Amino acid sequence: MNYQPNVQETFSLIKELVSIPSPSGNTTKVIAFVENFLKEYGLELKRNRKGGLIASIKGTNDKEHRMLTAHVDTLGAMVKEIKSNGRLKLTMIGGFRWNSVEGEYCEIETASGKVYSGTILMHQTSVHVYKNAGEAPRNDDNIEVRIDEKVSNADQVRELGIEVGDFVSFDPRVQLTESGYIKSRHLDDKASVAILLNIIKHIQSEKITLPYTTHFLISNNEEIGYGGNSNITPETVEYLAVDMGALGDGQSSDEYTVSICVKDSSGPYHYGLRKHLVDLAKQNNIEYKVDIYPFYGSDASAAIRSGNDIIHGLIGPGIESSHAFERTHESSIENTERLIYHYLLSEMVKY
Repeated sequence: MNYQPNVQETFSLIKELVSIPSPSGNTTKVIAFVENFLKEYGLELKRNRKGGLIASIKGTNDKEHRMLTAHVDTLGAMVKEIKSNGRLKLTMIGGFRWNSVEGEYCEIETASGKVYSGTILMHQTSVHVYKNAGEAPRNDDNIEVRIDEKVSNADQVRELGIEVGDFVSFDPRVQLTESGYIKSRHLDDKASVAILLNIIKHIQSEKITLPYTTHFLISNNEEIGYGGNSNITPETVEYLAVDMGALGDGQSSDEYTVSICVKDSSGPYHYGLRKHLVDLAKQNNIEYKVDIYPFYGSDASAAIRSGNDIIHGLIGPGIESSHAFERTHESSIENTERLIYHYLLSEMVKY
């Protein structure tokens, strides 16, 4: 059955998703957005205790299940310390480098829900004052947040309601270009979440029957290592993580194809499922790349480490400059969406 994704709808969903702050540990708003989106399409929906969302579609075979996952949590930070000068020290949420957010606008959300804007800066930013502005290390000691409020000491900051432990999110700066790119922070992994949502919408709207009962886990702790390691039904045979393909020197992935990961820091992915995905791509004229990510882990990695007896795989759109100034092209979104669709309608791997 041929499927032509509506990439502009997927792009629109990505734009909405990345605009909702959701650093790991503070994902309630974005999970609620996904839940409200899916309610219209008549799926079985439930929240797990970790705050993730599971959407299920009953298939012809209800004895063997599939699970697909994409994560909606993102990189971010927490207030580590309120400095005597009214600035904030940060602690990272997720694996990135301070230089990738230096100069970025941010939001600080207090425990009461009040939000303040700010900018992430080096303490030694002004070249007119600090001779070593260019050479000073970008680290926990030197990076700080300048709050957009009239504060000059810690007491004034606390009077705003800001405290240690408050979440800090980064401005996504999302843009869609006429040349077919979307560039934004947090395409990892909200691009994949939008792809799954668009596929679910199509399946339910067209009343397509899946061959196997299929669960879609929108996980919310992947960036800190344990988003997709639970709530896997005993009937689940195949588990496919949908997450970004990492680009750079020595990588075969690009911004225009779907990336099929064969190995990451957790080891090889299931050989049979990997070959099945490649065969599906070839049969359906889907442009793909096979790749290895040396410094990477996924929800599928976490699921395997938790002792689940499953066949695991990983695919996703190619994302340039991961965990920093991310970008991908509409053709990568389209190829990824098509491969997932054909996978959902295919027979399981014989293990």
